[in-house]
Amino acid sequence: MLLGSAGLAVIYAMMGFCFFTGVKGLPMLLLVLAAIGCYAMSLAPVAWVVISEIFPNRIRGAAMAVAVSSLWIACFILTYTFPILNAKLGPAGTFWLYAGICVAGFVFIKLKLPETKGKTLEQIERELVD
Repeated sequence: MLLGSAGLAVIYAMMGFCFFTGVKGLPMLLLVLAAIGCYAMSLAPVAWVVISEIFPNRIRGAAMAVAVSSLWIACFILTYTFPILNAKLGPAGTFWLYAGICVAGFVFIKLKLPETKGKTLEQIERELVD
Protein backbone atom coordinates (compact mmCIF):
# COMPACT_ATOMS: atom_id res chain seq x y z
CA MET A 1 0.00 0.00 0.00
CA LEU A 2 2.92 2.32 0.70
CA LEU A 3 4.38 1.68 -2.73
CA GLY A 4 1.00 2.21 -4.38
CA SER A 5 0.19 5.46 -2.62
CA ALA A 6 3.70 6.84 -3.20
CA GLY A 7 3.72 5.70 -6.82
CA LEU A 8 0.33 7.26 -7.52
CA ALA A 9 1.39 10.50 -5.80
CA VAL A 10 4.38 10.77 -8.12
CA ILE A 11 2.39 9.82 -11.22
CA TYR A 12 -0.45 12.23 -10.43
CA ALA A 13 2.03 15.04 -9.73
CA MET A 14 3.65 14.35 -13.11
CA MET A 15 0.26 14.30 -14.81
CA GLY A 16 -0.57 17.64 -13.19
CA PHE A 17 2.74 19.03 -14.46
CA CYS A 18 2.01 17.73 -17.97
CA PHE A 19 -1.43 19.34 -17.96
CA PHE A 20 0.06 22.56 -16.59
CA THR A 21 2.75 22.73 -19.30
CA GLY A 22 0.54 21.49 -22.14
CA VAL A 23 2.29 18.17 -22.70
CA LYS A 24 0.06 15.80 -24.67
CA GLY A 25 0.28 12.57 -26.57
CA LEU A 26 2.51 9.66 -25.69
CA PRO A 27 3.85 11.02 -22.35
CA MET A 28 0.31 11.45 -21.03
CA LEU A 29 -0.73 8.06 -22.33
CA LEU A 30 2.21 6.45 -20.56
CA LEU A 31 1.39 8.26 -17.32
CA VAL A 32 -2.25 7.17 -17.48
CA LEU A 33 -1.20 3.57 -18.12
CA ALA A 34 1.33 3.79 -15.29
CA ALA A 35 -1.37 5.09 -12.93
CA ILE A 36 -3.73 2.27 -13.89
CA GLY A 37 -0.96 -0.31 -13.50
CA CYS A 38 0.25 1.09 -10.19
CA TYR A 39 -3.27 1.13 -8.77
CA ALA A 40 -4.09 -2.33 -10.12
CA MET A 41 -0.94 -3.84 -8.58
CA SER A 42 -1.16 -2.17 -5.20
CA LEU A 43 -4.05 -0.26 -3.67
CA ALA A 44 -6.86 -1.98 -5.57
CA PRO A 45 -6.26 -5.57 -4.45
CA VAL A 46 -4.47 -4.88 -1.17
CA ALA A 47 -7.30 -2.74 0.21
CA TRP A 48 -9.61 -5.74 -0.04
CA VAL A 49 -7.07 -7.98 1.69
CA VAL A 50 -6.60 -5.47 4.51
CA ILE A 51 -10.35 -5.16 4.98
CA SER A 52 -10.62 -8.93 5.35
CA GLU A 53 -7.70 -9.18 7.82
CA ILE A 54 -7.82 -6.12 10.01
CA PHE A 55 -10.96 -6.72 12.05
CA PRO A 56 -11.30 -9.09 15.04
CA ASN A 57 -13.33 -12.24 14.46
CA ARG A 58 -16.14 -11.18 16.81
CA ILE A 59 -17.02 -8.10 14.70
CA ARG A 60 -15.56 -9.06 11.32
CA GLY A 61 -18.88 -9.33 9.46
CA ALA A 62 -20.33 -6.01 10.57
CA ALA A 63 -16.99 -4.19 10.38
CA MET A 64 -16.34 -5.46 6.86
CA ALA A 65 -19.81 -4.30 5.82
CA VAL A 66 -19.05 -0.80 7.10
CA ALA A 67 -15.57 -0.80 5.52
CA VAL A 68 -16.79 -2.02 2.12
CA SER A 69 -19.66 0.45 2.15
CA SER A 70 -17.22 3.23 2.99
CA LEU A 71 -14.93 2.13 0.17
CA TRP A 72 -17.77 2.20 -2.37
CA ILE A 73 -18.99 5.57 -1.10
CA ALA A 74 -15.47 6.95 -1.46
CA CYS A 75 -15.29 5.57 -5.02
CA PHE A 76 -18.60 7.25 -5.81
CA ILE A 77 -17.41 10.56 -4.35
CA LEU A 78 -14.18 10.38 -6.37
CA THR A 79 -16.07 9.70 -9.60
CA TYR A 80 -18.78 12.26 -8.91
CA THR A 81 -16.43 15.09 -7.94
CA PHE A 82 -13.88 14.67 -10.74
CA PRO A 83 -15.80 16.77 -13.29
CA ILE A 84 -16.52 19.40 -10.64
CA LEU A 85 -12.88 19.60 -9.56
CA ASN A 86 -11.73 19.59 -13.17
CA ALA A 87 -14.00 22.57 -13.91
CA LYS A 88 -12.98 24.51 -10.78
CA LEU A 89 -9.27 23.65 -10.47
CA GLY A 90 -8.44 22.67 -14.03
CA PRO A 91 -6.85 19.35 -14.93
CA ALA A 92 -3.46 20.28 -13.44
CA GLY A 93 -4.96 21.37 -10.12
CA THR A 94 -7.16 18.29 -9.95
CA PHE A 95 -4.26 15.89 -10.38
CA TRP A 96 -2.09 17.86 -7.96
CA LEU A 97 -4.92 17.56 -5.43
CA TYR A 98 -5.05 13.81 -6.05
CA ALA A 99 -1.28 13.64 -5.58
CA GLY A 100 -1.67 15.42 -2.24
CA ILE A 101 -4.39 13.00 -1.18
CA CYS A 102 -2.07 10.11 -2.05
CA VAL A 103 0.70 11.67 0.06
CA ALA A 104 -1.75 11.99 2.97
CA GLY A 105 -2.74 8.35 2.40
CA PHE A 106 0.91 7.33 2.45
CA VAL A 107 1.44 9.06 5.80
CA PHE A 108 -1.74 7.52 7.24
CA ILE A 109 -0.78 4.03 6.05
CA LYS A 110 2.76 4.41 7.39
CA LEU A 111 1.61 5.61 10.81
CA LYS A 112 -1.63 3.71 11.41
CA LEU A 113 -1.83 0.49 9.37
CA PRO A 114 -0.06 -2.49 10.94
CA GLU A 115 1.96 -4.92 8.85
CA THR A 116 0.03 -8.18 8.43
CA LYS A 117 2.39 -10.11 6.16
CA GLY A 118 3.09 -13.62 7.45
CA LYS A 119 0.80 -13.28 10.47
CA THR A 120 -2.27 -15.28 11.35
CA LEU A 121 -5.58 -13.54 11.92
CA GLU A 122 -5.25 -14.31 15.62
CA GLN A 123 -1.79 -12.67 15.81
CA ILE A 124 -3.09 -9.58 14.04
CA GLU A 125 -6.05 -9.40 16.43
CA ARG A 126 -3.78 -9.70 19.48
CA GLU A 127 -1.52 -6.89 18.19
CA LEU A 128 -4.42 -4.57 17.45
CA VAL A 129 -6.24 -5.19 20.72
CA ASP A 130 -3.15 -4.80 22.96
